[in-house]
Amino acid sequence: MALLHLSKYPGALGNTGAFRIAHSGVVKLGHFENNGLFSSADQRRFLTREVRPIKSVMVANRGEIAIRIFRACSELGIRSVAVYSDQDKMHMHRLKADESYLIGKGLSPVAAYLSIPEMLRVARENNVDAIHPGYGFMSERSDFAEACVRAGLRFIGPRPETVAQMGDKVAARQMATECGVPVIPGTDEPVNDLEGVRAFAASFGYPIMIKAAFGGGGRGMRVVRDEKELDEKYQRATSEALAAFGNKAMFVERFIERPRHIEVQILGDCEGNVVHLHERDCSVQRRHQKLVELAPAPHLDPAVRKELTDSAVRLMKHVGYENAGTVEFLLDEKGNYFFIEVNARLQVEHTITEEVTGVDLVQSQIKLAEGSTLEELGLVQEDIVTRGYAIQCRVTTEDPAKNFQPDSGRLEVFRSGEGMGIRLDSASTYAGAIISPYYDSLLCKVIARSGTIQGASAKMIRALKEFRIRGVKTNIPFLINVLDHEKFKSGAVDTYFIDENPDLFKYLAGQNRAQKILNYLGHVIVNGPLTPLATTLEPQDAKVVPPPTDVFPHDPHFPQGFMKVLREGGPEALAKAVRQHNKLLLTDTTFRDAHQSLLATRVRTKDLLQISPYVAANLPDLFSIENWGGATFDVSMRFLKECPWERLIAMREKIPNIPFQMLLRGANGVGYTVYPDNVVYKFCELAVKSGMDVFRVFDSLNYIPNLLLGLDSAGKAGGVVEAAIAYSGDITDPNKTKYTLKYYVSLATELVKAGTHFLAIKDMAGLLKPEAAAILVDAIRQRHPDVPLHIHTHDTAGCGVATLLRASEAGADIVDVAVDTMSGMTSQPSMGAVVAALKGSPRDTGISLDPISKYASYWEKTRMMYAPFESSLTMKSGNADVYLHEIPGGQYTNLQFQAFSLGLGDQFEEVKRKYREANEILGDVIKVTPSSKVVGDLAQFMVSNNLTKQEVLDKAQDLSFPQSVVEFLQGYLGIPYGGFPEPFRSDVLKDLPRIEGRPGQALESMDFEKLKEQLIEKHGDEIKDTDVMSAAMYPKVTDEFLYFRDIYGPVDKLDTHIFLTGPKIGEEFDVTLSRGMTLSFKALAVSDEPQEDHREVFFEMNGQLRGLWIKDVSTAKAGQTAHPKIDKSNKGSIGAPMPGDVLEVKVNVGDYVNKGDTIAVLSAMKMEMVVQAPAGGRVKAVIAKKGMTMASDDLIAEVDTDDVSKIEAKV
Repeated sequence: MALLHLSKYPGALGNTGAFRIAHSGVVKLGHFENNGLFSSADQRRFLTREVRPIKSVMVANRGEIAIRIFRACSELGIRSVAVYSDQDKMHMHRLKADESYLIGKGLSPVAAYLSIPEMLRVARENNVDAIHPGYGFMSERSDFAEACVRAGLRFIGPRPETVAQMGDKVAARQMATECGVPVIPGTDEPVNDLEGVRAFAASFGYPIMIKAAFGGGGRGMRVVRDEKELDEKYQRATSEALAAFGNKAMFVERFIERPRHIEVQILGDCEGNVVHLHERDCSVQRRHQKLVELAPAPHLDPAVRKELTDSAVRLMKHVGYENAGTVEFLLDEKGNYFFIEVNARLQVEHTITEEVTGVDLVQSQIKLAEGSTLEELGLVQEDIVTRGYAIQCRVTTEDPAKNFQPDSGRLEVFRSGEGMGIRLDSASTYAGAIISPYYDSLLCKVIARSGTIQGASAKMIRALKEFRIRGVKTNIPFLINVLDHEKFKSGAVDTYFIDENPDLFKYLAGQNRAQKILNYLGHVIVNGPLTPLATTLEPQDAKVVPPPTDVFPHDPHFPQGFMKVLREGGPEALAKAVRQHNKLLLTDTTFRDAHQSLLATRVRTKDLLQISPYVAANLPDLFSIENWGGATFDVSMRFLKECPWERLIAMREKIPNIPFQMLLRGANGVGYTVYPDNVVYKFCELAVKSGMDVFRVFDSLNYIPNLLLGLDSAGKAGGVVEAAIAYSGDITDPNKTKYTLKYYVSLATELVKAGTHFLAIKDMAGLLKPEAAAILVDAIRQRHPDVPLHIHTHDTAGCGVATLLRASEAGADIVDVAVDTMSGMTSQPSMGAVVAALKGSPRDTGISLDPISKYASYWEKTRMMYAPFESSLTMKSGNADVYLHEIPGGQYTNLQFQAFSLGLGDQFEEVKRKYREANEILGDVIKVTPSSKVVGDLAQFMVSNNLTKQEVLDKAQDLSFPQSVVEFLQGYLGIPYGGFPEPFRSDVLKDLPRIEGRPGQALESMDFEKLKEQLIEKHGDEIKDTDVMSAAMYPKVTDEFLYFRDIYGPVDKLDTHIFLTGPKIGEEFDVTLSRGMTLSFKALAVSDEPQEDHREVFFEMNGQLRGLWIKDVSTAKAGQTAHPKIDKSNKGSIGAPMPGDVLEVKVNVGDYVNKGDTIAVLSAMKMEMVVQAPAGGRVKAVIAKKGMTMASDDLIAEVDTDDVSKIEAKV
């Protein structure tokens, strides 16, 4: 027998007597006096208690809380029933129950779970005993609890009248006041209009808090700090409250600054007994929603703790509370506490209370609903103690870097953290699960338990780092920063913690490299190559193994090479050492100009790095390796999707002993246009820091002012300066009088006076005949005996080796060659041929043919992988017609591929003839990038339009010439030797402006910091100075490359044939992402029929199945128009920050907006998001409409940020 005192219910019953209870389950009256303060139903409830076992439980909820309750039912031997909306038919919670039933067919996703008739229908039809509401949805709706009771169902939670009482925040405050629990000053009744809120603020002052009177969870809640914010925040709060809880009434209270959020977990039984299970600290919040919770609250004064828990118990006894609930308080800096509200339900963070007390709260709820008492459950206050600490993190599909923008989509990968002290409560957390935009963004609750806060934090961090989630953004990196913050670890956090620590948002986003690579491979399999292939030839799957290397840079006997001279003595010492070296020195162009000439610059970093250690160890006597600059900079980003700076740095690591050489286009840097001077200077500075040594500086017109800028830039950066004279014409032909021997010697003298360390003859077209080479080298050598001479030519006509040998005889110090299997035709002369020809002579190179042979063998096989770009497809051997058309070797193959892409492939011979005529029209210019492009563009223009040379001259005033031709004539490249051709120039330009002097000298310096900020805004915080320089030279190409890399990852790690055309089904291959990290892949299958324009592609990665949905661009339905996406490079292009529905559109076409003005309001995951103007201007287009469903980055509106004429300044 147990004695029950009804005085435990003063708030519900008034004066009471006492009566005894028989443990058989029926209460027997001992003594009772009713003073009229309670109903006959209340009397029956207190006078008769029958323990009725629950045999089946339906959960009127979804997600992880539904699964949590099903597990408790399973442990208690209770049948579990799930309900699910049409959108949740693939959700895991329905599979975890014994039975599951569809609800709300035809209703919206949220409305399905808010339909009382639907819930009761399923319960009646399936013999359900009790309903558990979980949390959220209808868990705090008294009408739902009442409907359950009326239908004869047990509601696992408080009595309906208690739910109503506690759900009414005004009533809850009144009850707290009645029993002496401190409350925050606030309205006594719900406020239904803006004026009521304004009146409260007038009386109590700002800041104030407005929050939904009939709901919680942070929704319908706003802090208003001044009158200016009130209208907008009231509108947002009431709109959210109406959507989430069906009532827009607001409760208004004074906002407490710098509080801690402490809540006390309680349990109450039907006899009026209430116990607390200690407190939780929920101060780590964002938008009033809890992110990280701790139990018990750290550094809480024991006296304050006792007051808090006593107050919570006193309040709950006062209202006759049954089942589980939470009393929430704010604790200020002085230890004063204030009642906020009662959550008459199970809380999301109940898990940490379970971990530190050992009490299963869900099972307790069910047993209490059956009629058991706390004593019968062994829940006596003095026995409920805490052990250690527990932390809960809510892993959500939100992006902290974008203001916690919710994300949705398909979970492509899910791997969780586990181990000792870790508990996971989740729902649809498996690969292939669909994260819906219609519901809460909670993905998984991670709970860590240990003896100390620090221990629990360490376990949580370790577990979070073990997670691998792909397909949607998550807040895991942010959570790790929170847990690792010293203030958190010390337990000294309040509700301002996140707002006052912006460093929490500075984290390295997960690289997600494997999944991005899979996305790339899937795209190539479904849609074909993402890198345009120049011909129909297939890349060969050649398994190329480089020749073995026995010595490496860290070995003591590693050969030093000329880098030792350069490092110890600088550029002057290097130049002196070269002049004192009697042997002919070689520069290997295989790593740049050779493949630019033969393979359209398409050789990838992976294949260059593979052979690099061999070259370093076996060809250390090379003067230099030309491996950078020229077209490689542009092509690596545009077509190979590689960073050129990363290529340089990686090669420097592999080849530390041989100087690197690059091609610098003078004032044009490595671009095709003119840049501000500081761009060229900064480029050279970064190039030297990244590993560049020798700068071969040239100008496409031999224009001295442009050359001098390049020489000065390279020199001031600390590089070796090699001034290059671009060779054209034929100094042995007396009929060619423009580019004479005198011209070249005079030019060489000017460059020597400018301080160059080396002189180069750059014969870019292979026009330098053997005799001409001897004459020219001898003349310059006689004039400048101390300056090293470096000869560069192309073997287009087939006599390149002879030219180099004659140059060597005449006194050249260095010549450019390419390894044998990458030489000849438009490339450089053969390295092996030059070495063999000089064997035993005074200029013997000292290099053995054996390593060259092995080096050549590697490239012979590697070249097969680049078959789609082979120049040999149309050029089978050398051709002396180069002396007629004068096309540079590097341009020849590119021009050929351009002709094919323009449909002029069968007219390439005509293109070559027109090239010669175009050169004549332009005044016989020096032809090297970018001037050679001008000639090539004009030639293709003539072929496309079937124009003769005379017709071009006659119709110059009427024709629309290529932009490159117009800009050349304007003077954007400088002034050509002999001046511009007249009257052609005047006829073309008419009234267009002309540039006098060096083009770049009038340009304003580029603001690198501003450019970096713009790049960070578009591409994230990982932008490096080298990325900024790439963008300075190639803004659009760099943008596209950075976007590509973000989507598809490090595709440079793929084997070449797989990068170009993707793997074949069934093909197995490895990808080494970094040292010690190699992934194994196998392409398994691709679906035959597309579903909604997507195909599913299956891979096996490290033995695990991976499936991806890839858009099939070929199956877009006729007439179907996709919603336009934002242009991320345009600041006035305003897109949806998250998937959701458009609630309101605030602007019309023609409106003028300020930065920060509201453009539209979106709703997703039961949260509203205000989309603001990122810049001021005139609205020129509005695409979004009310009710429209939008995906992330769908275009909402466009603002012309240049039109600011009528923008009103904000006060």
